[in-house]
Amino acid sequence: MEGVRPGGGPPAGGPGSGSGTGSGSFSSLFPPGLHGIYGECRRLYPDQPNPLQVTAILKYWLGGPDPLDYVSMYRNLGNPALNVPEHWHYVSFGLSDLYGDNRVHEFTGTDGPSGFGFELTFRLKRETGESAPPTWPAELMQGLARYVFQSENTFCSGDHVSWHSPLDNSESRIQHMLLTEDPQMQPVQTPFGVVTFLQIVGVCTEELHAAQQWNGQGILELLRTVPVAGGPWLITDMRRGETIFEIDPHLQQERVDKGIETDGSNLSGVSAKCAWDDLSRPPEDDEDSRSICIGTQPRRLSGKDTEQIRETLRRGLEINSKPVLPPINAQRQNGLNLDRAPSRKDSLESESSAAIIPHELIRTRQLESVHLKFNQESGALIPLCLRGRLLHGRHFTYKSITGDTAITFVSTGVEGAFATEEHPYAAHGPWLQILLTEEFVERMLEDLEDLNSPEEFKLPKEYSWPEKKLKVSILPDAVFDNPLH
Repeated sequence: MEGVRPGGGPPAGGPGSGSGTGSGSFSSLFPPGLHGIYGECRRLYPDQPNPLQVTAILKYWLGGPDPLDYVSMYRNLGNPALNVPEHWHYVSFGLSDLYGDNRVHEFTGTDGPSGFGFELTFRLKRETGESAPPTWPAELMQGLARYVFQSENTFCSGDHVSWHSPLDNSESRIQHMLLTEDPQMQPVQTPFGVVTFLQIVGVCTEELHAAQQWNGQGILELLRTVPVAGGPWLITDMRRGETIFEIDPHLQQERVDKGIETDGSNLSGVSAKCAWDDLSRPPEDDEDSRSICIGTQPRRLSGKDTEQIRETLRRGLEINSKPVLPPINAQRQNGLNLDRAPSRKDSLESESSAAIIPHELIRTRQLESVHLKFNQESGALIPLCLRGRLLHGRHFTYKSITGDTAITFVSTGVEGAFATEEHPYAAHGPWLQILLTEEFVERMLEDLEDLNSPEEFKLPKEYSWPEKKLKVSILPDAVFDNPLH
């Protein structure tokens, strides 16, 4: 639970009654990490020493569910000369290390990142007559923070978040998010490391898809050129009823399409609902099976496999839709409960990735025929995988959100793959690699064209290339949610 109050606690009240952010008494009374972030806020808003705050009533480090201790809300007058409207500016406190005593984050020194290395911000257009900032952005920020704390995956500028729901729970078309550097807030050096500020930017579904097919930074630049869609400071207007492509069709036809053709996509993988079967092996032959079948218990990835896939997805990992964001476990493993500081994990590391089967005992197998299975959302990204990645000599990985299954598509130009042109389907434990030639990719794009029209799509849907011994099925979510059915 959270409470809203005027800033009178640690982030705001103290310095409001002192001599400024350089006050020695303030440094001794309030946590230095929190003090550093507040100092940057005070630089921007010297006339608002006590902003409204949403505060976690029971702090996360005391067992509460909300990782952010505070979210401060400021009134920003904008910049009429730049056509920047008045708006509310939200700043989080808690993704970075506020305290330096290992109660939440492991202290690793002053030279690296503080905690996760960033705090979130959000700029919401102020409605006419609005005298106080809406508080729903604070809960949105808490939701993203829960994902970060649970997964220990960090965000970067250009990342995108598929949310699949209006950010304010209204009827708005703004249902997803991109992340970028805050245009006003500068990185802060604290005694516990460096803190940067990543701004949440609300976008429409069509804009999210364009970011996936091309890249987030490119779409952010387009949003900056359209005042009603964000403008130079990328301010979110929940009442925006048109996408940038409806406002200016040339943006899609000329800028995005040309960008995809020239640059390809920088999205190298997604967390997904997916599975694969080895069709070249009789179903009853389990003894040496390394394939993954829906309804079976997958073998877990070895540490070496996990590291390889993690490197594959190190850039461009997509956060899946809102229902998939992991909840905070009631018995979470942090410094308070286990008397130790948590370790930071890279994109795909998880407790389930521990090696059950020693790596050297799992041989890489060449498969004759494979069957790939995706839910509709994951399947809709196959054309992106083919056009934006493989035709540009790159790779694309689907990592299952329900197990250790992984499917990596590779082009002939990718080095280090264990799939080859002679043996295009190869598996190492539950990790399948599929090598596709440019000629076959072009053919698949023609055959999969209806994946671009989800409104006309009926499940289940099957695609087959018998001479290639490859089958792809698009299945309802329930098949993956209830694998035994």
